[in-house]
Amino acid sequence: MRILIVEDDQLLGDGIKQSLIQDGHAVDWMTDGMTGQSALENEPFDICILDLGLPRKSGLDVLRSVRSQKINVKIIILTAQDRPEDKVHGLDLGADDYLTKPFDMMELLARIRALQRRSSGRAANIIKHKNLELDPSSHTILLNGQQILLPRKEFALVQKLLENIGAIITKDSLELALYSWDNEVDSNALEVHIHHLRKKLGTDLIRTVRGVGYIIDK
Repeated sequence: MRILIVEDDQLLGDGIKQSLIQDGHAVDWMTDGMTGQSALENEPFDICILDLGLPRKSGLDVLRSVRSQKINVKIIILTAQDRPEDKVHGLDLGADDYLTKPFDMMELLARIRALQRRSSGRAANIIKHKNLELDPSSHTILLNGQQILLPRKEFALVQKLLENIGAIITKDSLELALYSWDNEVDSNALEVHIHHLRKKLGTDLIRTVRGVGYIIDK
């Protein structure tokens, strides 16, 4: 998934970013509310992890602006403000989740997976399709019951397609989901990933829609 962190604490922000990258996500990080809001207005992020006490513009003001513009991004407030009325206010303004500092990184990752399930309309964590089983929490994929080892980008790519079975995902959308602004992306990087996935998971799993993108058929 493409995730934006808006957090002004350098140590905490870097720690969250590295953990999310290790978990297979494409991550960008802003350190103030103005640039965070600008990023959300101009890039299609799946999730935003939003601090409240930010320079230049508060997290609550960013949340209000994003929701007033009907930007479709899941927002997790991550803050030291832990009073019940703070949580109620943040959720009522449109946050999808609220986590207080200090926090456990494993809990944050679990909450991200829960939002991911909700976005794709799944109740269960494991995604099943024909002879495939993909488990986002353990980063494992089984083909006919046998585990197939995939690099992070390939795992994220097949997960994105499996979460949208029957829908054509454009090349641009897939690249935005896989790569952050920090990544230098070769023009044929996506095609290389698709080629590797077909060799490992079967040539008939991912279908190319010429000139548009890719699809896993129902």
